[in-house]
Amino acid sequence: MVGVTRSVGVDDRKLTGAAVITVRQSLLPCALVTTLFFLWGFAYGLLDVLNSHFQAALNITKSQSSALQGAYFGAYFLFPLIFGGPILKKWGYKVTFISGLIVFAIGCFCFWPSGVYGSFGGFCGSMAVVGAGLSTLEVSANPYLATCGPPKYSDIRLNTAQSFQAIGTVVSPVLASYVFFKDTENLNSLKNVQWVYLGVGTFVLCLAIGFFFAPIPEITDADMQLLATSDEYIQDEDVGPLRKQVTLFWGVTAQFAYVGAQCSIAGFFINYSLETGRDHQLSSKLLAVAQGIFTVGRFSASFLMQYMKPRHILTIYTFGTVVFSILAMNIAGTGGLALLMVVFFWESCCFPTIFTLAIKKLGRHTKIGSSFLISSIAGGAIFPQILAQVADRKTTHFALIVPFIGFVIAFTFPVYINFFQSDRMDITLDTVAHRDELEAKMLENEKFQATDGIREKV
Repeated sequence: MVGVTRSVGVDDRKLTGAAVITVRQSLLPCALVTTLFFLWGFAYGLLDVLNSHFQAALNITKSQSSALQGAYFGAYFLFPLIFGGPILKKWGYKVTFISGLIVFAIGCFCFWPSGVYGSFGGFCGSMAVVGAGLSTLEVSANPYLATCGPPKYSDIRLNTAQSFQAIGTVVSPVLASYVFFKDTENLNSLKNVQWVYLGVGTFVLCLAIGFFFAPIPEITDADMQLLATSDEYIQDEDVGPLRKQVTLFWGVTAQFAYVGAQCSIAGFFINYSLETGRDHQLSSKLLAVAQGIFTVGRFSASFLMQYMKPRHILTIYTFGTVVFSILAMNIAGTGGLALLMVVFFWESCCFPTIFTLAIKKLGRHTKIGSSFLISSIAGGAIFPQILAQVADRKTTHFALIVPFIGFVIAFTFPVYINFFQSDRMDITLDTVAHRDELEAKMLENEKFQATDGIREKV
């Protein structure tokens, strides 16, 4: 397989062959990386349920329980820039995958002593370590799937993989409802969380070992630069300095607001349901249904992207979040709950599509751009805190004004793309059609590097 490596470390100045990888060659590595999406979907889905049930089991307020999300997403703000990003830049994707899995496993094991002492602070600390590991995985997994294979399928690849992440968010609330928190008033129910995270941590360690031996094609800055300058729209040899990548930074802002809004709704869905007269167990089941709707939305978007442009789909879906969130805020009872569940459908494709559009044509800036985009997930630490403060003083229904504002901000990104970057976003390089041209460029580059190496020795 082109570009496969089992060694550590990567020279971003060299071409690995990833620029000419075919669909068939990308199937195995993409399938392996997709397993990571299920893992953090499971962890995120369980976080949403823990947020509500800790309020009952540990007798804490909404504002206090939101610290769990603050710890989880707070790690997303720091670690992509100080840990995951630097590892990706120096050592490449494979080492970053393994590092993230190890940190994730350590966080899972930390849940055991937290459960023994019934310490909410301990759970928050454990969740922060889990968030650090998952953010490291996301720094590498999202851009890897967006670039591993023909560029014209990048949006489909990432949305499909993110669909498996959505499946994880469905499975965990179901397990929480039937196994973890049958008795929400019983502190002993926290012991089940210890065993679950112990099992997850063990599985994650085994997966890290599997990734060490797996054939993972490495993708360097040189590969990304070659792809970014290998179409008729971009004639320059360089994509420009990072500070001038307006699309990237607009995407970071939109991602920050979107993730904050999404996490606010998912984290306080159960509280919203309780206000309509449902109990904790039924509300957990309804959350699982809502996450199932989210999963359907992901797969539907992946299907539609075969016939529609991703920027158009993102416009429709983000607009849907704006409309249905404000309706759910103003309609009480079962009708409002149904509308809130529909919001999950419209949320579905927003994160991966914003991500792929924001890093498109970044060339050598792709890895650092991915770090910024993953750091923007820290919005999930801020928006729920604000919503919790409003909900404690008013109601969860009224507090939906917080995610509504986030969705409006996110909606500005596809509007900008459609009006100012449509030509750039619609250009997709068919790897197979351009294979001979790219291989010629690679050969020329390799000859230059070989000549340069001989000169250095002399």
